[in-house]
Amino acid sequence: MAPEGPPVEMENLLLAALPACERERLRARLEPVHLALRAMVYDADSPISHVYFPTRCVLSMLTDVEGETVEVGTVGNEGMAGLPIFLGTGTIPSKCFAQVPGAALRMEAGALEEGQGSGALHVLLLKYTHYLLTQATQSAACNRLHSAEERLCRWLLMTQDRVGSERFPLTQDFMAQMLGVRRATVSLTASALQHAGLIRYSRGKMTVVDREGLEGASCGCYRVVRKELERLLG
Repeated sequence: MAPEGPPVEMENLLLAALPACERERLRARLEPVHLALRAMVYDADSPISHVYFPTRCVLSMLTDVEGETVEVGTVGNEGMAGLPIFLGTGTIPSKCFAQVPGAALRMEAGALEEGQGSGALHVLLLKYTHYLLTQATQSAACNRLHSAEERLCRWLLMTQDRVGSERFPLTQDFMAQMLGVRRATVSLTASALQHAGLIRYSRGKMTVVDREGLEGASCGCYRVVRKELERLLG
């Protein structure tokens, strides 16, 4: 018989950073789920019933502005979706759904509220809140100062980190929302990266061909945010 792999909660960096006794206590409250493409995690201004700890998926937080949908944040295996529950608000004016389908662990919102107390999970969620603020402020500066090509490289690197694979599903609609540009701009940008041999993109499937080259083509924002995550959870 093949040896068992590590517990599935270890695939989420936030849960993996907890002391073993704390993970054991939470295990009974965590439910493995598979999130299909565009599966809704929570809707805008609606009560959040569960929090999600992604293990192999990427969740996107989107907001509608004057009829246009724009991505305002992403959550992968480094964190948790449903932070308003931890912050005591229970709702948020944005919606969240699966941008890259895959596995996650979910917990009832009430279980998180009961179990966080002032222990290790509470401390980690405070650090994660700081990380999301860092990600949001860096992204705001990045969107103002850097080209669509640099920003797409940054986002592809973050996605690869989160899914643990060089190949993942990704539509042009999602890329347009992430970059805040039109699909025509996405098509031109992806074509340029493909022509440079950095990626391969066909029929909604993205493959990172040259990781080192993609890092070289990205802006420095990727490294800033990644370094902060490692500092907080390392």
